[in-house]
Amino acid sequence: MRFEKEQGVLVFYHQGERGRIEAWGMNSLRVRTSMRRTFSGNDWALTEEAAKCEPQIEIGQEEHWVGDGSVDKREYGAITNGKLRAVVNFAGVISFYREEKLILREYFRAYDGTLSRESRCLKVVNREWKGVIGGDEFALNVKFESNRGEKIFGMGQYQQLDMDLKGCVLELAQRNSQISVPFAVSSLGYGFLWNNPAVGRVTFGKNYYEWIARATKEMDYWITAADTPKEILFQYTAVTGRAGRFPEDRMGLWQCKLRYRTQEEVLTVARQYQREGIKIDQIVIDFFHWTVQGDWKFDKKYWPDPKAMVDELHSMGIKVVVSVWPSVDRKSENFGPMMERGLLIRTERGAAQTYDYQGDCVEIDAFNPQTRKYVWEVCKKNYYDYGIDAFWLDNSEPDFCVYDFEQYRYCDGPALEIGNLYPQMYSRIFYDEMSKAGRGEVVNLLRCAWAGSQKYGNVVWSGDVPSTFEAFADQLQCGLNMGLAGIPWWTTDIGGFMTDDVNDPDFRQLLIRWYQFAVYSPVLRMHGDRGPYNIPALDDRDWGGGYLRTGQPNELWSYGEENFSIMKKYYDVRISMQDYLKELFEEASQNGSPLLRAMFYEFPEDEKCWELQDQYMFGSRYLVAPILHLNEFKREVYLPKGTWMLTSAEEIYEGGRIVHVDAPIDYMPVFERKCYANER
Repeated sequence: MRFEKEQGVLVFYHQGERGRIEAWGMNSLRVRTSMRRTFSGNDWALTEEAAKCEPQIEIGQEEHWVGDGSVDKREYGAITNGKLRAVVNFAGVISFYREEKLILREYFRAYDGTLSRESRCLKVVNREWKGVIGGDEFALNVKFESNRGEKIFGMGQYQQLDMDLKGCVLELAQRNSQISVPFAVSSLGYGFLWNNPAVGRVTFGKNYYEWIARATKEMDYWITAADTPKEILFQYTAVTGRAGRFPEDRMGLWQCKLRYRTQEEVLTVARQYQREGIKIDQIVIDFFHWTVQGDWKFDKKYWPDPKAMVDELHSMGIKVVVSVWPSVDRKSENFGPMMERGLLIRTERGAAQTYDYQGDCVEIDAFNPQTRKYVWEVCKKNYYDYGIDAFWLDNSEPDFCVYDFEQYRYCDGPALEIGNLYPQMYSRIFYDEMSKAGRGEVVNLLRCAWAGSQKYGNVVWSGDVPSTFEAFADQLQCGLNMGLAGIPWWTTDIGGFMTDDVNDPDFRQLLIRWYQFAVYSPVLRMHGDRGPYNIPALDDRDWGGGYLRTGQPNELWSYGEENFSIMKKYYDVRISMQDYLKELFEEASQNGSPLLRAMFYEFPEDEKCWELQDQYMFGSRYLVAPILHLNEFKREVYLPKGTWMLTSAEEIYEGGRIVHVDAPIDYMPVFERKCYANER
């Protein structure tokens, strides 16, 4: 083992592996190793200029007992940046300390010539490199010791009940409703970014933690230490970026359904909302308004004058969002030119096809700058120049026919090596150009994200989830963990996406409970695919804007007068919070705090709050207790220490205990902190 100091960087060499550990922001270190002669130079998620730090580096010797009972001296290297210290021992094992307390150590179970705990005959090493046959990438396996009693959160969005990820196995890959944002927040006071967009897996096991990249050229991770989760998020978003300014005119209701089929349908809905006295901020035009996937233009038969439509909607104060998919059908006018110029995803073997919903399609290679230029020019001409305000970038994982990631290749490398970055690159087709256009803040809707996506104007929604109470409960922990992974602009399809029968009273109860939750979420958005599917197609063509089915109506008045009155009441609640919402969005842009907050984010000193996942804080003011079960009209709520007011009756409760409250169908329990209630 050999150590060197190199301009504020600790450098080490061990059995063909070169490593470097350097200060990268406040109380933070970046760790890279490689079996190659040089590092790639890719910063991946670490896009922001890190605060200048003056780390302390030491290279010395420490005593070790060896096999014959004698004492030997072995070299070690250490680097300290604020509260965080890393020590690399003579076997290349890295340990991290937060103010002298061990918080994370690489896992090593191989004989190293000493009698230490790590001296085992298992031949399990901390960093295992295996060359990918025929390529210049490696499969990489990095292990860490598992900490007893530790809780782990963040990591993006996984459709499961558990919010605490300790004991979970997570695929590091993007899928519809699964979002890999590989940043973890630990209850031990550190945050850990796996700064690698490779497809792989992480296991937060009871016996050890294991990070796997199926194809990569180097190991790259970043670790930070702090006293509270809020400080961890502050330090993390300082180096990966923060969300921009969220426009005030999009903090209200977004109206959407699968799907408005014609220009007249959109205008009819908007006019009805105006008659009802309900202001909608945005209306969304969903998929297959186009001729063929990849044409990226309105079907003139059903959208004869998009400019006039947009102008009328703007006159009502409504922004207009249009769905864009990355799939290009072979019948599209853009398929030939894009295939010829190499602007589409390549398949490693067999036919050139990556997507097969409603056509034989290949998806765009968003890593290619020429692809991004081509797609933007088409969408600018056919949408943006009509006055379209934003884009719904659906299928942004991208959605594949089959998630065989080894089958796909981008211009910058195989999907196995860089694929998790795709949704971010896809979003930048639009963000980069719209930012230059000077038409206000960029806010686009996406189904996927990666570390750092928060800085590219992304509102991320949780995907095509079922319309069940079980799925609803999953979305709560999804939103909380997305916020802890640095993504503050997050939303769901109210009522879930897939509904067989809108007349089912159980579904209507779910819809109300989901809507109440959405009012206390970053973005309030009506969407869903509503059965029964008995509405005939507009024509018998097998292409164009008229052939594909539509779901049942999904406007606030579509579910009966009683439900309409409840949703109107909660709409008024949302509007009344406009000033508070502005504060929360501003806080997200300043320090990275999510709007949807785990209880421990606001009360890190309260051990009970680290156990809770069925209630949350909406900012620092409101404690929200959503109703997550059918026919549940009472529930228990834990109130941290302090004084709280139940908003339904302005009843005062002292905290530090569990209380039981009523939850009739027209009310979801919400408590306001007394320090805020006194301001009213």
